Amino acid sequence: MLDQKPALFEEIQLRNLTLPNRIIIAPMCQYSAIDGQATDWHLIHLGNLAQSGSGMLIIEATAVEARGRITHGCLGLYNDETENALSKVLNACKKYGNTPIGIQLGHAGRKASANPPHNGGTPLTEKQGSWETIAPSNIPFSNDWHRPKEMDLGLMKKVIKAHVQAVMRCERIGFDAIELHGAHGYLVSSFLSPIANRRTDEYGGKIENRMRFPLELFAAMRDEWPSSKPMGVRFNGTDWDDKGLIIEEAVEFAHSLKKLGCDFFDISGGGNSLSRPEVKPGYQAQFAAAIKKATGIPTMAVGMIRDPQIAERLVSDGTCDMIAIARGFLFEPRWPWKAAYELSGKGNYPEQYARANPLLWPQAFPNTPELNNSNHSWEIGAAPHIMVPKN
Repeated sequence: MLDQKPALFEEIQLRNLTLPNRIIIAPMCQYSAIDGQATDWHLIHLGNLAQSGSGMLIIEATAVEARGRITHGCLGLYNDETENALSKVLNACKKYGNTPIGIQLGHAGRKASANPPHNGGTPLTEKQGSWETIAPSNIPFSNDWHRPKEMDLGLMKKVIKAHVQAVMRCERIGFDAIELHGAHGYLVSSFLSPIANRRTDEYGGKIENRMRFPLELFAAMRDEWPSSKPMGVRFNGTDWDDKGLIIEEAVEFAHSLKKLGCDFFDISGGGNSLSRPEVKPGYQAQFAAAIKKATGIPTMAVGMIRDPQIAERLVSDGTCDMIAIARGFLFEPRWPWKAAYELSGKGNYPEQYARANPLLWPQAFPNTPELNNSNHSWEIGAAPHIMVPKN
């Protein structure tokens, strides 16, 4: 395998954006914003991940209006203050990083107005500064959650406008890609799911009606985003609930997104009810495989994919085109370097960190005395296991 490039480290083209490999840093809420504005925490956190050499870094779920935040600490992109704060972070990441950067735009819907997980994740009380939530139907997420306001056509148009305005801000800031958040029981996901969507008009009932608003929303966003830049959607392949969205409906949604110019799918699951699956490495990859096979659109698999060997197998056997890792990157922020070393791929190191590559450590080649010659500096050759002198 040493003379064969791992599939995980092959480039992939999304419109005019070339990803250097198939490793995606998935969005991860940090609950560290102030009034929707990015802070120094985001500068440190994202700056660190932007130097990992991954295929793309997707910034955490970012609300298109204040009402769409999950918590008081969630990022937003809905006024000049939030735009300026996020622009500062992105500029630093692009200046010093080596990774294309996208952003996940979304709206929390009926799961908004909550405490962050480290404070229990429960709905905010009035004393804690709760706010009105919205949804396709006035059904709370569970018995102890806020009862949301059922959206009328006027409110739907306002939410679409908020998404479009956020897209415009993304272009001004300079993002490389956008991912619409349509998973995990948030607003778009709740429209798709029969658990949350009990409407009897043209936006409820059969899947062709339940996906009407999400498709109108995506189409408006895609029209505003430059044709040279990719836009994708994260959505559920299943609700992990017998009463919820099923894979056949997810495939139908994917086909419709493809017709509207969607460039990639990020397939997850759950969040519209309290049902939870048995979690194991790659436990949701089957849904990514089904949607990729049906549409031919580049597709990401997610779900506890921490082992480079598993990631390589999922890409090389055609299950998916990319793998997305979230909490694994918090534990190992340089995961692509680890994967490159274990799979004999080529890691993408910032110049300042190049000597971190284990292949450049003399101890890695104890029986090769020429590597200890101080008259040479060494670099990775055409094959990653071959060392050649620079001078």
